[in-house]
Amino acid sequence: MAVVAILGATGQLGTDLCRRFAEANWRVAALGHSDLDLAEPAAAGDLLGRLRPSLVINAAAMHNVEQCEADPARAFAVNTLGSRALAITCRALDAPLIQISTDYVFDGCQSQPYAETDTPRPLNVYATSKLAGEHAVLAEWERSFVVRVSGLYGQAPCRAKGGINFVQRMLALARERPEIRVVDDEILTPTHTDDIARQMIVLARTEAYGICHATAQGACSWHDFAAHILKAANYQGVLRRADPGEFPAKVRRPKYTVLHNNVLRRHGIDVLPSWQDGVDAYLRTLL
Repeated sequence: MAVVAILGATGQLGTDLCRRFAEANWRVAALGHSDLDLAEPAAAGDLLGRLRPSLVINAAAMHNVEQCEADPARAFAVNTLGSRALAITCRALDAPLIQISTDYVFDGCQSQPYAETDTPRPLNVYATSKLAGEHAVLAEWERSFVVRVSGLYGQAPCRAKGGINFVQRMLALARERPEIRVVDDEILTPTHTDDIARQMIVLARTEAYGICHATAQGACSWHDFAAHILKAANYQGVLRRADPGEFPAKVRRPKYTVLHNNVLRRHGIDVLPSWQDGVDAYLRTLL
């Protein structure tokens, strides 16, 4: 049985990756932060050398945007240098690496979906460290997949978001407030982590190495996203558009982060559903 080592196994995406790969008859080595800290590069070689995985997936990162801005040295230690060390280890083991990256590598100034060939322009430390991690991984190990994702939500809590995702937050507000206000000037593609996990199983069976985008189909504003959730929850209150600047961000973020899955489509392996179908499937587990 093939062995997959999944870093960040206790996180929002990592939890679904572990479950889906186990269901697909992989033997899963689930590695949380207590098992492997990417800020200590030598640890990756020692641990993975003992496990001898057939595939490594790096879903671990320092991804709290505010914390990255406050501590750039650690952000680069984890997201860049740690990822580089992991790629070097994978090369030594001859094990393909799936490196999870982010839509935040782009500046959001486009008005059409970003392709894998578009030039990244990160706006903050988190995005810059992740982009540097992409380059480091691809430079060190040719059998690497760099997978950019967007707008993730899932069953497991996300520590960087206070343990609650956007869907859960809207449902909680619906129970508490007669009026909810959400911004409508940021455009994204909400993507269920379970759908990403299923896509990674398909990708792992190929040799489509390099950068690819993996998000649900379509796009919406945060306001549209909220409207879809609240309609499913039969919310009887009022959803309004927030005024410009009503919820100021502490760190600069891109306003438009829609990605186009060109590489997956070119290889005929894009299995991601529409964002609405992904949300509906998730909501059925909550409502």
